[in-house]
Order: sequence, then C-alpha cells, then structure tokens
Amino acid sequence: MPPRPEVGVSTAVFRDGRVLLAQRARGALTGLWSLPGGRVEHGERLREAALRELQEEVGVEAEIVDLAGVVEVLPRGERMDFHFVVLAFAANWVSGEPQIGPEAADIRWADPKTLDNLPVTDDLHRIVSLASALVG
Repeated sequence: MPPRPEVGVSTAVFRDGRVLLAQRARGALTGLWSLPGGRVEHGERLREAALRELQEEVGVEAEIVDLAGVVEVLPRGERMDFHFVVLAFAANWVSGEPQIGPEAADIRWADPKTLDNLPVTDDLHRIVSLASALVG
C-alpha cells in the first residue's frame, strides 16, 4: 500500500448533451461506471494527464473547459487497499469514437442528469452535474 494518497485525473466529456462513461474493467471498482481517467505520471501536468488517460482508455480526444471538482476515492469497507485524490475535468468531445479496452469493459454516452441509472462510483452524480454546468 502506498504511504500516501495517489493523484489521479478523470474527464467528463460531453457530446450532443450526453456524457461519456466507462465501466471499470479491473481493480477494486470493477463493474462500476465512472469517468475515464487514471494516475498522473511524475512531471506530467494535470490537464495533459487527463487528455492522455482519455485517449489511452477509450480512444477519444477532447478539449478541456475547466476543472469540475475533486473526488476522494477510497475503498468501500474496512480495507485500505487504495486512496486516490482525483481531479475531474469538464471537456467537450473533439474526435474519436469510444472504444472498449483493458481499462474499460464497456462505454456509453449517458444522460448527465440520470447517468442512465447505472451503478456508478461515489460522487459521480455531483461531478457530472458540476461539469455539465461548465460546458453549458
């Protein structure tokens, strides 16, 4: 276990009034739907990390509008296997059709108000609501 929280990024990408969600393919949050994202690499700027992770996970390019919020990701239960501080960005889709892969078991453009009633990670509704207000 790392001695301190790790920094991660995610991106709420909007296209035609819908937000891109990815179903986690591995790790403690497997099966839950969330925003594409991952760890920030040493020396990497946060926005660059968000765009890189978006491309690596689902093959989409976007233009970041602004920071939407911060989320702490902790295990559900008593085990402390991980602790992430995730900076979530709001962005508009530019190009690329989302693809599944090793990190994303499934993908979907979802209604930002209901998130299609999917099982989602903690705080996702709040972050998507904030991001939606930023992209207008």
